[in-house]
Amino acid sequence: MRPDTPAENVDHPSEAARLERTAELYPEDAEALLLRAAAHRELAGDRPAATALYDRLLATGTGLDNPFLVRALKASNLWEYGHEAEARAIIDGIRTASPRDPAPWVIVAEALEAHDELEQAHETFTQAVRLLLTDGAEPPRATRPLLFGRHRVRRMLGAAHDGWDALADSVHTLPITLDELHDPKRVWSLGSENPAELQAEITRLRAELGAYREALSRPFPVAILHWPADELAELTEAYPSLAEEYPSYGEHLAAIEAALRELAASGTPNLGVVTGTVPSYEAFAASEGATPGDAALLPQYATTLAARGRAVAWPPERGAACWCGSGRAYGECHGAG
Repeated sequence: MRPDTPAENVDHPSEAARLERTAELYPEDAEALLLRAAAHRELAGDRPAATALYDRLLATGTGLDNPFLVRALKASNLWEYGHEAEARAIIDGIRTASPRDPAPWVIVAEALEAHDELEQAHETFTQAVRLLLTDGAEPPRATRPLLFGRHRVRRMLGAAHDGWDALADSVHTLPITLDELHDPKRVWSLGSENPAELQAEITRLRAELGAYREALSRPFPVAILHWPADELAELTEAYPSLAEEYPSYGEHLAAIEAALRELAASGTPNLGVVTGTVPSYEAFAASEGATPGDAALLPQYATTLAARGRAVAWPPERGAACWCGSGRAYGECHGAG
């Protein structure tokens, strides 16, 4: 699905089927592709089919990048169509395993919250925050939904602010405060006959919707192709015509960073980097009926990798490793200066 396609115009069953076929062609990307397919099945109302996709992924054993994420999504989906006991068992298992990735925690805590299990949702959010965050440290972007979710549940429970709530306030960037967004009395304002109150509520809802869209629905990224040093050497040796595109490895890296900065300066959102391999590129060229030595194929290859969920967001978060694979922090590597 293209990012400019309105959600109401999406044929979710067809999109799910397309993603499932793509997963067969690219088994190395099956996890990301089938998770997207399962989301489309859920949106289409076919929750048993979504569960079947989650089970298909879990049956692969230890080959998953994030098995806890798959289990969390399965639990949330199961609860939505009446399998509460099984969902609770999965949630308990995730909490016991204490994964270091915030995404499964967010999903299971929000599942509890959605079914009015506010005390358990609060316990789950708090357990995750204590595990993944340190007092006083700036929370990574991926952990912020934990802070915001915990703040929201505590407002529903009528709990007083604590240090984690203050941290949530400090990283919240929308013009409407978290206290206002998470005010339990907001639901009553929807029944007001006062136009000013209704307009204020619409403004709050728009801001909240914008936050969810940013967190959960990143548009298709504009991706720049990166070759690791050994892959680039193999590529230019096998296809000398591409040496003009890549005079040296250092120039290749510098060109990537320069291109990304230029795109960012022009206002292009959601930039990313995809990493290529020679076997993958050759397979792509064969699928297109083209020769790998054709430089015009390179941007198409980058776009295909991004569509398969292989893009890494640029710029990296503060303190995160550089996209080039040097192992150094981005701010000390290509982000310096």
